[in-house]
Amino acid sequence: MMNGSKILEGYTPQLDATVVTRILDAGGRIVGKTVCEDLCTGACSFTSSTGPVRNPADETRNVGGSSSGSAALIAGNKIDMALGGDQGGSIRVPASWSGIVGLKPTYGLIPYTGAMSLEITLDHLGPMAANVYDCALLLEVLAGYDEGRDPRQPRDLKVKPYTSLLEMGIQGKKIGLLQEGFSMCTQRDVADIVERAAMSLVKVGATVEYVSVPLHLDSCAIWTGVRLGAYNNMILGNGNGYNWKGYYATSLQEAFYRGRTTRPYDYSKTVKLFCLIGEYMYKMYGNKFYAKGQNLSRVLTHAYDKVLEEYDVLILPTTPHTASKLPPGDCSVAGYFETILPVGKLTQSFNVTGHPVISIPAGNSKQLPVGMSIVGRHFDEATVLQVARSFEKIGGEDI
Repeated sequence: MMNGSKILEGYTPQLDATVVTRILDAGGRIVGKTVCEDLCTGACSFTSSTGPVRNPADETRNVGGSSSGSAALIAGNKIDMALGGDQGGSIRVPASWSGIVGLKPTYGLIPYTGAMSLEITLDHLGPMAANVYDCALLLEVLAGYDEGRDPRQPRDLKVKPYTSLLEMGIQGKKIGLLQEGFSMCTQRDVADIVERAAMSLVKVGATVEYVSVPLHLDSCAIWTGVRLGAYNNMILGNGNGYNWKGYYATSLQEAFYRGRTTRPYDYSKTVKLFCLIGEYMYKMYGNKFYAKGQNLSRVLTHAYDKVLEEYDVLILPTTPHTASKLPPGDCSVAGYFETILPVGKLTQSFNVTGHPVISIPAGNSKQLPVGMSIVGRHFDEATVLQVARSFEKIGGEDI
């Protein structure tokens, strides 16, 4: 278990994560571990210590991250399904750029037990697959209460038969196109493809219209404040953090501590920047901006919930543009970060608020996949999957 980093090179966990146990118990065959970005701190696919992950649609381009290997192997028809982790878009971005289906479930629906935590209030695990049915099937297997080992989960958690509900259709459903999400696209045809994809749902009985959540424009800043907690949780807390009841992976904690104290030079550029910012913000401001981000997360959650009282789901593009080019080996530090930093600005908000979001292929722009995000009410994955399946039947278009 490397988590994309040389810091954990050679580490073997003492036990399986709960999600792994559930897959094996359900008859799944695990054929290997996929590559992820270095400590899951990149939304592109070139920061892993084992080298870049290339996009099957165009091998000169990123596949997205941090669940880069999972997306590439599904898109390349090497595996049927995969697990992904998502703290700021790390399931949905690679799903969008590779043309597969990826679901970030409601916060706490799937137990995080045994996975390396980045920031406990942002952590999500979720299914990735080639189609909506397989995604729903894997969700059924993964979801459910883990007997108190993961404090992210409510005690009264219930799992629905997602595959049985998948074909119920969306007749009479109200769908809101999140205006601010479309306005943040830096590639115009991405917004156009997703808008036409969403409008096509009228054909199967849905009502589709634009809605506005002005605070969405500030959601990246709110997420950035909350993500500052990852420095204390993942780095100083050695992958486990502090102050929560549940299962602590002590062998992981010991392995990471050894690695980061003896080989800090092996961090990727993204992790080094993350550590520098984290240490500076703590020394200069304490945890002020983390606390402010957490307070504002409640306001942001309420803003989406208010709109979702009237609409069954919200739709927006998953990424602001199609897959970017992999940087050259002699890329400058500035160029390196310019490739990574803008990618998650349409996905990060829903890690803060915990709403379920699925990214499905909406079409292609110059042969590069474009993803459409469908956002639902908390623990209403059934409706999110139904809308996704209804669109899957219609199909997207190429530009």
